[in-house]
Amino acid sequence: MTIRERTEELEERMLAPYAALSKKSLGRDAAEEPCDIRTCYRRDCDRIIHCKAFRRLKRKTQVFLSPEGDHYRTRLTHTLEVAQIARTIARALRLNEDLTEAISLGHDLGHTPFGHAGERALNGMIPGGFRHYEQSVRVVEKLEKDGKGLNLTKEVRDGILCHTRGKEASTLEGRIVKISDRIAYINHDIDDAVRGGSYAISNAFDEYPLAVKLHLADLEATYLVEKGTSSVNRR
Repeated sequence: MTIRERTEELEERMLAPYAALSKKSLGRDAAEEPCDIRTCYRRDCDRIIHCKAFRRLKRKTQVFLSPEGDHYRTRLTHTLEVAQIARTIARALRLNEDLTEAISLGHDLGHTPFGHAGERALNGMIPGGFRHYEQSVRVVEKLEKDGKGLNLTKEVRDGILCHTRGKEASTLEGRIVKISDRIAYINHDIDDAVRGGSYAISNAFDEYPLAVKLHLADLEATYLVEKGTSSVNRR
């Protein structure tokens, strides 16, 4: 029995009945010999991490078009936060963490620079419009590896395509990524806005829970201290 087969056996014993099991994957468009060590979803994680599109995420901004400083999110750090949140939820629900992580790592590979402003700009220029989740699938199917694509499993590509709006993913792991994406960007977009001085605690709506207001106030105070320290250091 190979390491992969032992892992697949453990999945059957330990994961929930509604989890997506690696050995029951719908497979890839081009058939491949299975790896002796990694499950098909673990293999997809590795392929995404090592592809060029993943490395390009580090130069794509999240909220601010040209942030000054090292602490603002980029599309890469956002992706890592989504993966962390999604894996935590998947583990709690006894779902397939490898599938969840693969979808998370690939969900924004086709995103534009300059956040959603870039997406809106392309949407108005391209016949038929531009949607980053469709471009993410195009990246893994047609653009990577000089047009050969990454040959990812169907479940991973389905989760990438369905992570934003419209049709729900066919797996619960894919649906978890959709929720985790929102959790991540709602939290860190506010975090970055407070850090950048474009959002203050006084902007918080009255209906915000007290815990949220206190958290924002704490963030604001922290960033004011950071800004003051940076100003002193530059003198």
